[in-house]
Amino acid sequence: MSLVWWTRTGPCSLLTMLSVEPHDSLVQQLMVECWKRLERFSVSTLSKFSICLNKQFLNNSPLVGQIAEIVSQKLDSIDNLRILTTLMTNISHLMSPRLCDALLERASILLDTIEPYSYNSPRRIVQFLRNIKYTHHPLLEKCKLIILKNMPYMDVETISMIMGLYHTVQYSSCELSLAARQRLMELMDSCTDPVSFTKLINTLYTLGDQRTRRELESAVLSMADQLSPQQALNIAEALIINLCQNLQVNNKIASVLQRNLEVYRPLETAKMTQVLIFGHFQKPEVFAMLRSKLLQYLQGSVYPYEVTMLIRALSMLPSPFMEEVAISRIDAVLPQCSLHDLSLITLAITKWIRTDSTYCPDTPNKYVHVLQSVNHYGSERLRKAGQLDQMLEELKYISKEWFEKILLKDTIAMIQRLEDQVSWTNVSDLALFLTRVKCISTPLLDRIASVALENIHKMNYPWACDVLHCFAVLNYSTPKVDELFEASIQHLTSHMSSIDPHLLVCLAYTLAMVNRFPEAIIRKIFSVDFLAKLDTHLEVLTEILNMRVRVCLMMLNRAVCLECPEFQVPWFHERFCRQFWERNTDFSVSPLQKQIHNILVEVLGGIDYVRVAVLTPYFYTVDFECVLDSHNQPVPYSELQLTENGMVHWDSGSAKQGRKELPPGSRRIAIHFLHFKAYCINSQHVKGKILLKKRHLEILGYHVLQIPHFEWNSMELSTKDAWKEYLRKKLFTEHA
Repeated sequence: MSLVWWTRTGPCSLLTMLSVEPHDSLVQQLMVECWKRLERFSVSTLSKFSICLNKQFLNNSPLVGQIAEIVSQKLDSIDNLRILTTLMTNISHLMSPRLCDALLERASILLDTIEPYSYNSPRRIVQFLRNIKYTHHPLLEKCKLIILKNMPYMDVETISMIMGLYHTVQYSSCELSLAARQRLMELMDSCTDPVSFTKLINTLYTLGDQRTRRELESAVLSMADQLSPQQALNIAEALIINLCQNLQVNNKIASVLQRNLEVYRPLETAKMTQVLIFGHFQKPEVFAMLRSKLLQYLQGSVYPYEVTMLIRALSMLPSPFMEEVAISRIDAVLPQCSLHDLSLITLAITKWIRTDSTYCPDTPNKYVHVLQSVNHYGSERLRKAGQLDQMLEELKYISKEWFEKILLKDTIAMIQRLEDQVSWTNVSDLALFLTRVKCISTPLLDRIASVALENIHKMNYPWACDVLHCFAVLNYSTPKVDELFEASIQHLTSHMSSIDPHLLVCLAYTLAMVNRFPEAIIRKIFSVDFLAKLDTHLEVLTEILNMRVRVCLMMLNRAVCLECPEFQVPWFHERFCRQFWERNTDFSVSPLQKQIHNILVEVLGGIDYVRVAVLTPYFYTVDFECVLDSHNQPVPYSELQLTENGMVHWDSGSAKQGRKELPPGSRRIAIHFLHFKAYCINSQHVKGKILLKKRHLEILGYHVLQIPHFEWNSMELSTKDAWKEYLRKKLFTEHA
């Protein structure tokens, strides 16, 4: 059938042919015909044409750019959300920031007009936000509400897709997760084919409780041999990410992966390697096959990200040294690598250095050459950077050790150079970065405070948590920061009911760190209904996040009990703290602790005058404790324990086991050694948590003395006599 006949039948026929006709030359002719007619296409036809281009992998073609221009001109006349969202997802790679903002505004307006049981358009909006890597919370909230109404009618594939999209845009909603879990559990018995079962595992294994996970693991054993290579890899990844401890299941999936090794492409082979290593799979012959396959792929790879992932996978395998092919491929792609890629390469080289018995740090070698090149290109990338958003994205996933040692100074200089690009859309990413590296940069922190305060009306809850947490952790306070905290509290208090329980707990603890306890927030959190709701929401969080929130609630409970007794909040974390303390406390004494303890024994007059690692009520640990009487003289513990009023120290950590009074005029002294981790990086600025602990110990009746690491390890204190004089001065002069 001739092209002329098709062109006479109208654009819809052209589009149909373009979608199904595989012949390249005919596709090119059809493209030319469509380009000629593009201006005459209705927006409905235009959306269909954009779908066709997407199917032909032409998302970045000039045609898509032309469609974006037409959409920009006709945007106000587009009243159909289905058409708009289809166009949005298909032109997302080629549009200006101005058009992006206009599309989001238009989509938000049209969302209010659609039928409540139409969820495909909201799903496409989330997909669009995923494409442009933008977490637009108000729009995501609107989409979530519509999706929640439709959750009871969705199938496994749709739920899996939506939850994956929300995860990719880094939007967490316990309400959405609970609804998805409920629906997926209802659909479990119907997932009998490999396709739906794979999607079920990928989503429900993360959200499910222990009983649900055991059922899914049993189903994996019976379904494993029916899975395609890609399905087996996806399931294996889901199991490992969620720390599956079922060895029978892990070994079964590993055997399926091994059977399909020749089928996997380069990135899949790299992923398979990681899955087997993290799953503690033990078969040297399989690792040898993987190594050979990875080297084969690496030799022909030209894409920076692919080379990086193959290098990373190779470094995980048992290997005594780095292959020459790895060095040559690293050298070839280094100029094109992102900071994330460079960080992964550095980690891989560090692993090889540890296993290579021929490595000598004092002589030039292949490792030194590669590391020098990586450092050079990292610095160059920062020096030439012009887009702050792109750099903040790259900085999210870098190795902290390498970065702090080599690139931190250059990174701060780069961000300060691009300071005018800090806006309300990226201020939380910048705050997260400074929090993660524990870096005090006055110009940047002041800029964050100014931008956040100017855009307080646009504040969403994760955004607020990230920004406020930055100032709390770094212990940074100015009048503008104080104003930001007050404005944020007022704004968030009026929207408490919309905040996920675990986020509200984290936010309240952040406020507690800076000695702020909004009564409305505190009373809500410690109400029975809220805590019950929090327990339910914790079920769908990852194990790591679950424990982080529980610890956060404990620390908030402790802070409120100590600092706001008027709220009459009970201390209900006794058992939790006992279990957590026993599980996580390192009972060994470090050489430094021994050194300080021995010198304290000499300064105070004997071993009976000082105690080590004392556990206080509310489960704080004091490095060293002693008691001085009214004449500033040390008191032996043997005498105190024999006093009529009883004990002077606590061994249980219990808040209920109250301490009896000391002899009149006596003072309990807590001595803390402040390790470098107690300070912001490369500075003598103490972190917020250290001040919080000091404040709480003082409420408990301690006089707190701190020994900064930079004083104790200074050249001035290089002898035993100097250390003794230093401690004597701390205890008897400065303290008095």
